Amino acid sequence: MDNPHQNQPNVLRVLKGETLETPPIWMMRQAGRHLPEYREVRASTKGFIDFCFTPKKAAEVTLQPIRRYDMDAAILFADILLIPIGLGRDVRFEKGVGPILEPIGVSGISKLTIDGAADRISSIYETVERVRSELSSEKTLIGFCGGAWTVATYMLEGRGTPTKETAFRFAYEHPEAMDDLLNAIAISSADYLVGQAKAGAQVLKIFESWAQGMPAPLFERLVIKPTQLMIERVRAAGITVPIIGFPRAAGLNTRAYVETVETQCVAAGTDTPLIEMRTLLGQRRAMQGNLDPLALRIGGAVLESAVNAVLEDGKKAGGPYIFNLGHGVSPDVKIENVHAVISHLRTGKGDYVE
Repeated sequence: MDNPHQNQPNVLRVLKGETLETPPIWMMRQAGRHLPEYREVRASTKGFIDFCFTPKKAAEVTLQPIRRYDMDAAILFADILLIPIGLGRDVRFEKGVGPILEPIGVSGISKLTIDGAADRISSIYETVERVRSELSSEKTLIGFCGGAWTVATYMLEGRGTPTKETAFRFAYEHPEAMDDLLNAIAISSADYLVGQAKAGAQVLKIFESWAQGMPAPLFERLVIKPTQLMIERVRAAGITVPIIGFPRAAGLNTRAYVETVETQCVAAGTDTPLIEMRTLLGQRRAMQGNLDPLALRIGGAVLESAVNAVLEDGKKAGGPYIFNLGHGVSPDVKIENVHAVISHLRTGKGDYVE
């Protein structure tokens, strides 16, 4: 019987349940500061937010890793904290610090502008259209948003913090307001994903980067329920493209995520063995992951050993699989290290430089 997906890009084939002999590869944060061509474009912008909202430049850096590395997928260049802007909050990025927001409270949550939130950041859709028009039909374009809880932590804390204690305390002490905040983020994020898909994104990914460290009941409230709402709203809008979920470092809560959140693929963080992820997913649902980003930074024999370990883990696990990192490419990663990984996957041998 003919394979109905054989003429589609490799990433889409995997996401539709096909196991390929050579797994496709892309890397989270593959467009970024480790590339000199990215730094050149970045230097021509007023600030990071302005960069994201300038479609010509955002499209250019989205395509750069495809040109340099021949990755199997391009992921939209944007940021998970554009949604708070759509909801009427101020967001700025400070060099050496990262994102800074005015911490939101109960009264601020009631004033969020949910209606039309995605429309207020709709210049991102032009970026998607530009990339899709230039991207080869053999490559997949991935759109994305942040998980509702992850975005909420920044809105409540005002910046990224190690413990997320302020956000967790708010969830316990103001449960109704917390639910309202998560719903506002989930609804506006779903509309944003719908817009990306209509503009040409072939896959959507939900980055729940701060899924770790939760008791199970809190994980259900803060991660699973808003993610379900997001996906239900996307599907209700008629969007059928595959969705990748990434509950990073969720530990045993990953089981509940896999069993209840209807994604076509779940990405494994560095801490989640692919064999264990496959046990949770079954043999037909796709998984993605999970090379340690630190090994990519170190390079040489360390990187070669780490790639071999991930490939062996993935081979033993079986089933549809996409090679990626357990988190994102860091700014100090060497270009030759990325080339070595890609060559290793596709030819069986990488030029690992010490």
